[in-house]
Amino acid sequence: MVTILTLYWQRIRAFHPNARQYLFSAILTAAALGVYRLLFNFYVLSLGFDQGLLGNLITITSMSALLTALPMGYLADLLGRKNSLVMGGITISLSISAMLLWPSAGIFYAMNALMGVAQSLTTVTMSPFLLENSGEEERTYLFSLSSGLQMAAASLGNAIGGYLPGWFAAQSGFSSTSPQAYAAALTVITLASFLGILPLFWLNTPRTTGSARNLFAPLAYAQKHPATLTKLIAPMLITSIGAGLFMPFMNVFFRAVHHQPDPVIGNVLAWGTLAMGIGLFIAPPLADRIGKARLVVLTQGISIPFLALLGFAPWFWLSALGHYVRLSLMNMSGPIYQTFVMEHVEPESRATVASLVSMAGSFGWAFSPSISGWMQVSYGFGPVYASVLVLYSISVFLYWNFFWKAGE
Repeated sequence: MVTILTLYWQRIRAFHPNARQYLFSAILTAAALGVYRLLFNFYVLSLGFDQGLLGNLITITSMSALLTALPMGYLADLLGRKNSLVMGGITISLSISAMLLWPSAGIFYAMNALMGVAQSLTTVTMSPFLLENSGEEERTYLFSLSSGLQMAAASLGNAIGGYLPGWFAAQSGFSSTSPQAYAAALTVITLASFLGILPLFWLNTPRTTGSARNLFAPLAYAQKHPATLTKLIAPMLITSIGAGLFMPFMNVFFRAVHHQPDPVIGNVLAWGTLAMGIGLFIAPPLADRIGKARLVVLTQGISIPFLALLGFAPWFWLSALGHYVRLSLMNMSGPIYQTFVMEHVEPESRATVASLVSMAGSFGWAFSPSISGWMQVSYGFGPVYASVLVLYSISVFLYWNFFWKAGE
């Protein structure tokens, strides 16, 4: 244990100042968005809309992220890493503000589409930025620590967020599940999200010239390296289809199936996110010991029984336990795999592949939430979780076949 902590400290001390500034921004932003993700679904439902609209909103966010991944990758190179991260953060904060000021289905659709574009811009920028601001020894630790700290911050946001509507309701006389209580809580975290952008202004990054990358570079890369690209992206694509079916509805699931109140749900999501953060901190030393590809296969494979426990356990405490363990195992290898992907492509193609990976991650979320919303309204959550179990199992098999079996 002491050796691991010493190793971590050595790797953290090697972080570039740009990486440290980014981590500070990411922590603040993740805490704010942790509250947003917990409360926004409840805010929409409190206005009289149903899960069908929620599914459509998540779909349009992911669809816009998917459709704009290629041009956003090109724009990120034109603007530079710093400007891209700043612009993405500001756009997300403004989108949330607009939904609170003018709550209607039309505004929800428009702002979720805009958020998808902004998320695409920040996503295709993040991996190349972290790679460019890290050495080979500390790179895996930077990717994992970035995700882990964001998970821990989001966990804190979930925990606080569950109590915010009740606090504002007590001050104003509204019900804790009223639109006014949720809007007040979301207004506070919107201000916090703007604060999270400030550290980005101190980044010192070179600006990439417009000639450095062609708008159609991702298509050219796909044509030149079809086998490599298929292996790197296909498992992620299938995982994204499954994740889009249930991840956006975790709070709704615990309320509808286990009849839990907002503070309890907030705490469950907070502890789950914290468990995921702990898994992310543990992942780099494990990857050093057993290899990146094997870590992905083992952790994601072992998580599948706990996914079944989450979806089908008859008792709330058992379902919550499945949620904690599944989150930790399934997601601890995410940054490790990101590093693995970046290391398997040449430097001049990393931004290109980052765009394509972003598209793969957004693909399932572009339509799965709408399908899930319809399934929930018509048949409940049972068929949703059964479908996810099948998809995740296929994904783990592909990771094993492409990388572990091949000895990578």
